[in-house]
Amino acid sequence: MDDKRQLLRHTVAALAYRASRALDGAPESFATFDGCGRQPIQILAHMGDLFDWALSSVQGSERWHNSNPLPWQQEKARFFAALKAFDDYLASDQPLHAAAEPLFQGPIADALTHVGQLAMLRRIAGSKTCGENFFVAKITAGQVSEEQPEAVHPHRR
Repeated sequence: MDDKRQLLRHTVAALAYRASRALDGAPESFATFDGCGRQPIQILAHMGDLFDWALSSVQGSERWHNSNPLPWQQEKARFFAALKAFDDYLASDQPLHAAAEPLFQGPIADALTHVGQLAMLRRIAGSKTCGENFFVAKITAGQVSEEQPEAVHPHRR
């Protein structure tokens, strides 16, 4: 596996790790919090769409679809399943029909931005998340599920 593909896989794992932290412990009511633009459920559906699109791009059949949000738990599962499908393809020996750079600057960077947006919305909605030193987090390529290692050096606020 080449270095770019390995870095993409690590980045997707970092995204999964950060997304799990932003979503962990969020009450059901957070899904439809309506304090600032799109609701969290709409953002999460868009994030799933980003990785469906990324997968179709690397498979050579690029297509975009705007999904209607599913119920909160199902939408979380769909997002992490889309990450896994994309990561599984990156981990395979199948050719990438899209270059690493546009994959990073497009769907991956967009999703990272949305994770930060979800974390900020949590605070605005009164459902704070725990701070963490992500530099030393135990992030491993291929670990893209909602279940992640314990937080390292959490900082309560």
